[in-house]
Amino acid sequence: MNLKGRNKITPEFSMSSMTDIVFLLLIFFMIASTLAKNLDTIDVKLPRAKGKTENRSSVSITINNRSQFFIDSKQISKNRIAEELITALAGSAAPAIVLRAEEKVSIDEVVYVMNIANQNSIKVVLAVDAP
Repeated sequence: MNLKGRNKITPEFSMSSMTDIVFLLLIFFMIASTLAKNLDTIDVKLPRAKGKTENRSSVSITINNRSQFFIDSKQISKNRIAEELITALAGSAAPAIVLRAEEKVSIDEVVYVMNIANQNSIKVVLAVDAP
């Protein structure tokens, strides 16, 4: 007595769907890597911390160890920060800045910028390097 089944299943694998997925992943990572580039041109050594820095605006304030202040890549004097910051964020619905201060910067300088932002209802995001 022969008990073989009539329906024989043949396992086949279509590579076309796999190549579609690989190409989609390739495109995704290419786009994500170009958007993740750090566009700040001033090289400062940021403090280390766990967490993530979110950059929701294009305005960044940098303070280096020599107490020099920069808005984006333009150097400004300490007493002109408020004016320059307000003009840079004019027309923004939810104004926010990224504060980049080097490790050895005095806390007074950081608090000075944070007070200006607080007085003008500007959200401050403190930039750090990931460990």
